[in-house]
Amino acid sequence: MTDDTAALVGRELADELGQALGRIEHCLGQLTDAQAWWRPRADLNSVGNLVLHLTGNVRQLICSELGGAPDARDRQAEFDARGPVPRADLLAGLRAAVVDAAAVLTGPAAADWARACSFRGQPATAVGLAVRSVAHFRGHAQEVIHLTRTVLGDAYRFAGPPPGGTTRAG
Repeated sequence: MTDDTAALVGRELADELGQALGRIEHCLGQLTDAQAWWRPRADLNSVGNLVLHLTGNVRQLICSELGGAPDARDRQAEFDARGPVPRADLLAGLRAAVVDAAAVLTGPAAADWARACSFRGQPATAVGLAVRSVAHFRGHAQEVIHLTRTVLGDAYRFAGPPPGGTTRAG
C-alpha cells in the first residue's frame, strides 16, 4: 500500500466515524435526558448505554490498540449503567473519543495498516481493527436512530429531506 493510499484509507475511516457521530448527535439532540436512558425492555440497551459502549470501543480498538493510548475500558459498566448521565456529558465523551480516533486513523500509525495486532487474543491487522471498530460504530449508530424513532414516534425529525421524496431515512 502506498503512503497516499494509506492516508486515504485513514481519512475515509475517520470521515465515516464523523458521519455516524453526526447521526448520533442528531438523535440525542431530540431526546430528553430521561428518554436517552429509556429501554424497550430491561434486558436491552438504551441510547445512553450505546453511546457509552461506542466511546469505550473506539477508545479501546483505535486509540489504545492502534494509537498506543492506555486502555482503561470497563466494558461491562457501559451496559450496566442506568443513567441518568446527561446527554451533553455522553456526547462530550463520544466526541472526544472520535476526535482522538481520527487523529490515530490519519496519523503516523495509519502508515502501517498491515501491522500485526491482536484483540481479545485473536490475531488481526491494524486496518482490520480500524475497519471493525468503524463498522461497529456505524451499526450502533443505526440502532440509536431506531431507538430514537421508537421513543419519539411521529415527533422524530429527520436529518434532511427524504431521498426521492418517498422514502424516509434517519
